[in-house]
Amino acid sequence: MDNYDGLVNFFSNDSNDTGYPKVIDENVVLCKKSDVVQFGAAFLPAFYYANFLVSLVGNGLVLCIIYKYEKLSTVTNIFLLNLVISDLIFASSLPFWAVYHKSEWIFGRGLCKLVGSCYSIGFNSSILFLTLMSFDRYLAVVHAITAAQLRRPAYAFMSSIIIWVFSILASIKDIVLHDVMDGGEGLLCEMTGYHQKFLTKWELFGYYQQFFLFFLVPLAIVLYCYTRITIRIMFTRMREKCRAVKLIFVIVFTFFICWTPYNIVILLKAIKTSFGDQNDCSNTLDYALYVTRNFAYLYCCISPVFYTFLGKKFQNHFLTLLSKRIPCLKIDVARLSTTSKTTSIRSPNTDY
Repeated sequence: MDNYDGLVNFFSNDSNDTGYPKVIDENVVLCKKSDVVQFGAAFLPAFYYANFLVSLVGNGLVLCIIYKYEKLSTVTNIFLLNLVISDLIFASSLPFWAVYHKSEWIFGRGLCKLVGSCYSIGFNSSILFLTLMSFDRYLAVVHAITAAQLRRPAYAFMSSIIIWVFSILASIKDIVLHDVMDGGEGLLCEMTGYHQKFLTKWELFGYYQQFFLFFLVPLAIVLYCYTRITIRIMFTRMREKCRAVKLIFVIVFTFFICWTPYNIVILLKAIKTSFGDQNDCSNTLDYALYVTRNFAYLYCCISPVFYTFLGKKFQNHFLTLLSKRIPCLKIDVARLSTTSKTTSIRSPNTDY
């Protein structure tokens, strides 16, 4: 987390009375970030708590529907379950960061590393599973015949394991470097314990890794896959192909609008750190990071719900679940069930 980004420029391994590393005064420029910190304390906790609750309710509902009405024998459901797990892991870190922004880190060293790890692993794996699901839809629609043998549960499980291993490896720097330190006015949970030049290099690595590996590559894959899917659908006799194209547009547009601003700010911060004036204490990028990051966080928290309820089958399951509580919905459930069966017969290789 970049909660106190720029507040301190050098961290020492020496300890003070608290037993934590302390900030020491060297011949470096210290930028005043009190306004940014106050902005974060005022607005971010509410966003984090809201994202956490939305994720808990939405992903819990998806898990309930999978458990009651679906089976883990399909590739799509295996990927969806992994996406839900990754988003819940990420969302579990948000209440801790909310308290941190409001005051200071009060949870100790162990939870500092654990929460930092959950945040990073969940955030990274979420975008990778979304990309994998887009690629899987591309295989199912564009290469339906040749991919029929490939798209088996074993393929889904192996792909998921690779995603988890890759996400953990990409998060090692956060797991290792995150620690609690005394910031003078409270305890911080940040990358610390090493010389500032070393930490700056890892910070830059994290910026470029986020922009290229977890944004540019996934965006290119998503755009390519859904462009090919759209072309394939337009040349079929699907009765509801206009609806399918609209859904694809919504998926791509939402992905782009939620992730692009945050990653552009990440790239600008990397450029500023690499080539900018080190005496420049402008807070513009810090404010921009706080705002744009929340859109990316929100997308991570709701993406399983978003992907799930775009499909008629899951809408039907949801109404079936509600009909047990609200009897008047039973008619709609029957109607949707008939429509879903008809659509599945006419377009067996799509999820739309």
